[in-house]
Amino acid sequence: MTSIDIAWLPVCRDEVLAPEHGVAVLLPGGEQAAVFRTHDGDLHALSNVDPFSGAAVLARGIVGDLAGVPMVASPMHKQHFDLRTGVCLEDPEVSVRVYPVRIEGGMIMVGSP
Repeated sequence: MTSIDIAWLPVCRDEVLAPEHGVAVLLPGGEQAAVFRTHDGDLHALSNVDPFSGAAVLARGIVGDLAGVPMVASPMHKQHFDLRTGVCLEDPEVSVRVYPVRIEGGMIMVGSP
């Protein structure tokens, strides 16, 4: 997918998203993304929907690191998802969608195809 195919949507001001927290954003077409900042300041964006429960809750998960892997733990059943790839660390057959994320003009932006 090229950058021309991506619509960049504002999420929030960069300074609003604290380290080890997430925020949900509604994308065109009704999809939800969860944008996270890790303790080292990196930004990641995943689908907000927990694939095990179907609930849109990942933005409220616990952000951290598991054996060096930046991850979010679902608040539903506590599965851990790699913030870089979306793969579930307990069940690699399950994953969530990953979205591009960047900072532009002081705003965190998430890319939506």
